[in-house]
Amino acid sequence: MAEEPLDEEALAAAWEADLAKQDKGEEPEPKTEPERTSEPPESIDFLLDVPLTVSVRVGTARMLIKDLLQLGQGSVVELDKLAGEPMEILINDKLVARGEVVMVNDKYGVRLTDIVSPIERIKSL
Repeated sequence: MAEEPLDEEALAAAWEADLAKQDKGEEPEPKTEPERTSEPPESIDFLLDVPLTVSVRVGTARMLIKDLLQLGQGSVVELDKLAGEPMEILINDKLVARGEVVMVNDKYGVRLTDIVSPIERIKSL
């Protein structure tokens, strides 16, 4: 249960009481926290409904504002990836896999070709 916020007078009184205890050589009473266990919860079902943003990155480019302002219909922006190179699949802006573009019922899809290892994910942080 969360404690109620203290007003200025109550906060000042609490400080004075703790300082007085320190001056007398007494230890202030430690705040009690709920007991924590290192065991994982039995079920992680509550995580199954957390929404995530999945995006596919074809490539990236850096440009100056003056070059950006020159873009118009039909302009081509050169990306840092080669044609045919795997796309990056990101979940909440974190790289988790690579894949290739496929068509699924007249819509784009991505076939996963490589899952990023946990070590590689840590290196990308």
